[in-house]
Amino acid sequence: MLAAFPTYGIQPGPLLFENESQLVWTLIATLFIGNAMPLVLNMPMIPVWVRLLRIPKPYLFAGILFFASMDAYAVNAQPFDLLVLLVLGVAGLAMRRFGIPMLPLIVGVILGPMAERQARMSLQLSGGGLSGLVGGPVSWTVYGIVALIALWPLAVLVKRRSTRDRELAAA
Repeated sequence: MLAAFPTYGIQPGPLLFENESQLVWTLIATLFIGNAMPLVLNMPMIPVWVRLLRIPKPYLFAGILFFASMDAYAVNAQPFDLLVLLVLGVAGLAMRRFGIPMLPLIVGVILGPMAERQARMSLQLSGGGLSGLVGGPVSWTVYGIVALIALWPLAVLVKRRSTRDRELAAA
């Protein structure tokens, strides 16, 4: 899996700066240029970007939906990707309507395939048993911390409500 990218005879590691200094400094220079070019190109375009803010929201949303649909379909050329886009869009709309933060959904969509791939690899390494996912004190500690972080907002909400109920009952 690691051999997917050609190394061209370059040995990565702590001696990279010493052995391939010209390549490294060229790479750093291109990174600086790559960061400066958008600034140089976008400064004259500021009036155009400001005019984009005057586009009525229905037209803007239609354009965003069109390009998002084209991008979703272009990745695998599968109609299922459009269905996923529709479901996630409706979920995002419902989340916005009910005041639920959307960031966890976005992070889940981005990190979900990577987590699934790593879980599959772990199950393959353990021969299909769950011992690779739940065995050992380190995994139990990590699962405990994750559960604590996930349940903390619920515990705070329950405590606030019980305190408020006591105050209302006392009044």
